[in-house]
Amino acid sequence: MTKKKVVILHSNDMHGDFLPSVKDGKERGGLPRLSGYVNKVRKEEKNVIYAMAGDMFRGSIIDSEYMGLSTIDLVNTLDPDVAAIGNHEVDYGIAHLLFLEKCAAFPIINANLFVTLNNSRMFRPYMNIDVDGMRILFIGILTEEVLASTRMEKVIGSFINVEEAAKEVGIICDNYRTKDTDMTILLTHIGIEKDRELASLLKKDYGVDLIIGGHSHTFMDEMEIVNGIPIVQAGTGTGIIGRFDIVYDTWRNKITDLQWQCLDVDEDLCDNDSIMEELLSYYQTETDAKYRRIVTRFARRLTHPSRIEETEIGNLYADLLQEDSSFDIMFMGSGALRKKELGPIVEYQDMLENTPFDDVVHMVKVTGAQLRRMIMHIFRDEAWLGHTEFYQYSKGMRIVYRKSTHTLEELSFKGKPVEEEDTFLIAMQNYHFKSFTEFFGVPVQEVIANMKPRIVMTSVNNIVEEYFSIHQGLDAHVEGRIVILE
Repeated sequence: MTKKKVVILHSNDMHGDFLPSVKDGKERGGLPRLSGYVNKVRKEEKNVIYAMAGDMFRGSIIDSEYMGLSTIDLVNTLDPDVAAIGNHEVDYGIAHLLFLEKCAAFPIINANLFVTLNNSRMFRPYMNIDVDGMRILFIGILTEEVLASTRMEKVIGSFINVEEAAKEVGIICDNYRTKDTDMTILLTHIGIEKDRELASLLKKDYGVDLIIGGHSHTFMDEMEIVNGIPIVQAGTGTGIIGRFDIVYDTWRNKITDLQWQCLDVDEDLCDNDSIMEELLSYYQTETDAKYRRIVTRFARRLTHPSRIEETEIGNLYADLLQEDSSFDIMFMGSGALRKKELGPIVEYQDMLENTPFDDVVHMVKVTGAQLRRMIMHIFRDEAWLGHTEFYQYSKGMRIVYRKSTHTLEELSFKGKPVEEEDTFLIAMQNYHFKSFTEFFGVPVQEVIANMKPRIVMTSVNNIVEEYFSIHQGLDAHVEGRIVILE
């Protein structure tokens, strides 16, 4: 028999989405349900591989309370065959990630993180998985955003562009793809746009058959084909899973049939895994006792539906951090706000899950001319694809930008146009300050020349908690601080 079937299941960007939600009256997602489906397919099919394309960590108090150790424990029970590193895997530090990797009962791969002192790899770059006489080669590729997260760790480096990543894929394929290799799959965490770019750069001789991606949280109805290579991604969280049904002809050494679908992981699809339920219940009980207390009540439920537009939650957070401060404008990273909805009752757990990246806040001085350059850089074309840093602004700021002509039609503060010679004190979290030149398009040394930057807050969440505790019935609205004209 020369034709064999392989089922490849995949998920990405779990982000601590451990607990189920209810959608259209059905319980959806959660680790017990996801594990239930993976187990179901493993029982039904002969050859099954389950792969994860990065970002297991962050988004849940269960994850942050144990600094990812709980997540590793839960994913050990989920039992993936291979996992790639995402940018949030380094959030607790490289040293801690290496510790977590030792705790993982599943292989973690990455081809382009290395120690700069001796150019040695930090992780195994690839993994061969043998099923039913077939050998499938997985290669892990990480987003260049990891450079921002590890900027203080000078001994860590990464390939910084897709072209170099493509060359690295070629090196691995040349050295480790043999006549025994039946399929080659890239397990990436670089976003759908970079996946397309990467696919277009890969030579046919590399023999890459599939790209399974993550990072951009892209929901897809069907796979995309670029340079003859199918590209897929399964949104975000545990409520959805991707599935390949592949027929491989071992005589002709080629895939003869390839079907892909994304499935809703709900009660119609499968039952819960009782073992995962029990383990998750333990962690939930432990964290609930500490974090299930009410810190405030909003006037209504506030939303943050998109990171590339002005939002209610964005305005609330930018305003409360700026209020009674020593700076004029708070630049609140849209991606730092992790919940799409918050309130009306806000528990301590909700608050921490919304802003899991608790760090210091820096204040810098910029001129009006520099501020204009920063805004133009933030609003560049790539922003609308969701792959760049975007910001929420505290009250007084108004930006009117026309996308079709790349024109900043209004930039004002407290009703007055921003003039080139004006000066403003602006604030941002540490992650954004450390990547100032990259994120704002203005060399950080230019800004340092205006005034020595200084830390004005040591903890965002301490400020938020205190503000919430003394303000009940908080409300916020989209006010036209950011206006995008087509």
